[in-house]
Amino acid sequence: MEITRIGIDLAKSVLALSAADRRGRVVLRKQFRRAQVLGFMRSLGRCVVGLEACGGAHHWARALSALGHEVKLMSAALVASYRKGNKHDRNDADAVLEAVSRPTMRFVAVKTVAQQDLLALHRVRARLLKQRIALSNQLRALLHERGVTAVRGAAGLRTAVRAALAEERNELSAELRQLIAELREEMGQLELRLKTFDQRLERAARQDERCARLREVPGVGPLTASALVATVGDAREFKSGRELSAYLGLVPRQHSSGGKTVLLGISKRGDRYLRMLLIHGARALLHAKRWASVHPRARWAARLRAARGPNVAAVALANHNARLLWALLRRGNRYQARRAVFRPGPPAAGERARNEKPLALKPA
Repeated sequence: MEITRIGIDLAKSVLALSAADRRGRVVLRKQFRRAQVLGFMRSLGRCVVGLEACGGAHHWARALSALGHEVKLMSAALVASYRKGNKHDRNDADAVLEAVSRPTMRFVAVKTVAQQDLLALHRVRARLLKQRIALSNQLRALLHERGVTAVRGAAGLRTAVRAALAEERNELSAELRQLIAELREEMGQLELRLKTFDQRLERAARQDERCARLREVPGVGPLTASALVATVGDAREFKSGRELSAYLGLVPRQHSSGGKTVLLGISKRGDRYLRMLLIHGARALLHAKRWASVHPRARWAARLRAARGPNVAAVALANHNARLLWALLRRGNRYQARRAVFRPGPPAAGERARNEKPLALKPA
């Protein structure tokens, strides 16, 4: 029995395995306990191993690659269409086995331990940020119930809480005052923890040469640079910058038929966290007066903002930044502002057309 291709349905304790020979016939279906998998895979020759990119997949990919196997990770959404019949472990393993053999399948790059460490920092920071937002909303609601309102922003909330606790004639009872003071202390602790995570991510971005190059792009800071490097690495799994922007969900959705092309809003597929960082960075860039006065793309962004609004302009700028970042990661180049200009469309009425050079980045 010669096994050349394997599909594994990952789970916490029991893993289902389906194996095929050189002609594609399924020759083995078996379930293993977690501790038995590596021993079985060590006894086989070099195989192509397909896994769904789910929890623990990168750990298994590194462990199986160390045994000499070629491991390919795939999105679970793409594997699901190859499942035949009801959903159970054996059918899931068969679906993975079939999907990994498809020549048009898109695969996920295996992350290193360092990449996962950096992503762990981002995930914990994102959780703390959600907790701070939830806590501030609760504080605002409790104060509003007693007739105390706070202006928008964290600074406005802190001012309102301080004033409410200092005022003796409002409706805040002794019990609520104590509760508000405890919530304010909890808020301060969350902000200190967030500041610590920001410093750790800043330090990690300074130590990585790729992050240093990405941060030269306007609108890209240590958070965006480190998150992108941790997620896509050197971006070699993407053939072009548009593939990266599509992975981030920054390209239009299509509803086309019969030769008629209909483009809708952005797809919002892929990595939601990276898309959020890129759009927030672009939105901050649109409000930066210094950038608007010196950068070559500022004229295009200002014209688009006036015609379509700030949100469309921010997404368009984020899309362009994503393509620039792909070029920097894939080619190992450094950013040049004067040549990182593209011609997005015809000039506005009464404006002279510019003869802009296409994107060309100087090698490092």
